Amino acid sequence: MWKSGLVGLAALGLAGAALAQQASVESYALEGADVQVTVHPFLTEEEVDTLRLVGQNPEALALFVAEGPGYSALAVAPDEGFIRGGAPIESAIALSGMESPEAAREGATDACDEARQGGQSCVVVLEVAAR
Repeated sequence: MWKSGLVGLAALGLAGAALAQQASVESYALEGADVQVTVHPFLTEEEVDTLRLVGQNPEALALFVAEGPGYSALAVAPDEGFIRGGAPIESAIALSGMESPEAAREGATDACDEARQGGQSCVVVLEVAAR
């Protein structure tokens, strides 16, 4: 049983690594914030367009993250996405005002993983560093 657990963990690690390798990163500089969008293959065209808009438009960014100092991240469950039928998905979690990029990523993915309905672990699709 212990061996099968290790095999399962190894398979999950390889699947996560493959998913991360296929993602591309886009960076945007807005007045007062640096925005990083990670485009994963599971994202729909609508979701990618929304993330790019957030990276390029201060008003759109304000809808996702609160203004102020600190770091922010948006995490999404690959099997659920973050927009379906024009509405945000409950498991997509954005956190703002964190003390470090790592804290923002970890907090958003942990909260997303708690909210998701199953499937693959959550990944970060948007990061913001306030200047």
